[in-house]
Amino acid sequence: MASLNPVFFLVFLLLTTFYHLGEGRAPHTFLVGGSDDGWKVPESSNKTRLIHWAETQRFLVGDSLEFNYDNKTDSVLQVTKENYEKCITKEASKTYTATQTILKLNDSGPHYFISGDQGNCAKGEKLIVVVQSPEHPPMPKPVPPTAPPTPSKPPTSPAPPTSPAPPTSPAPTPANNTAVGLVAGSGIFWTFIAVIGLAWA
Repeated sequence: MASLNPVFFLVFLLLTTFYHLGEGRAPHTFLVGGSDDGWKVPESSNKTRLIHWAETQRFLVGDSLEFNYDNKTDSVLQVTKENYEKCITKEASKTYTATQTILKLNDSGPHYFISGDQGNCAKGEKLIVVVQSPEHPPMPKPVPPTAPPTPSKPPTSPAPPTSPAPPTSPAPTPANNTAVGLVAGSGIFWTFIAVIGLAWA
């Protein structure tokens, strides 16, 4: 019986490793804007509030969005990217008018939502939700290039000559999905350990 303890331990490690290889979470319902009255015209000082809120979330296929609003004065339209940018309300692919609208995110990729009131949309009541597939982890965001520093003032007297700096090699490019590779690698490692443990048992 004592020889089974290492086997159970290794099976436990194997199961927990493969659990973490997947997303490991049940579908989630996101309250749009992070509050019960999140779907509304943002304050003029924070017109991009809804966009920033969406950028801080991780949406997966199977998740849902919950929009809460006064349906006497507002609605939710699902639109194309072009209609999102121009706040065009007449060509919505879907229109929602329930006081509490819950939309299931069935497809990966960007989804565009605007207020049914064109004036509200123009004031910032609009939302882009980028839905990820659990099988395809997100690509890292590109880092914007930084501008070279500008000299403050040219020197008034000539500087003494300096020897040329040795050539520098370019920094290595980071590999994409490094974390995923580490997790997958650890899964393979634990699988190997489990096989050895079972063979010893």
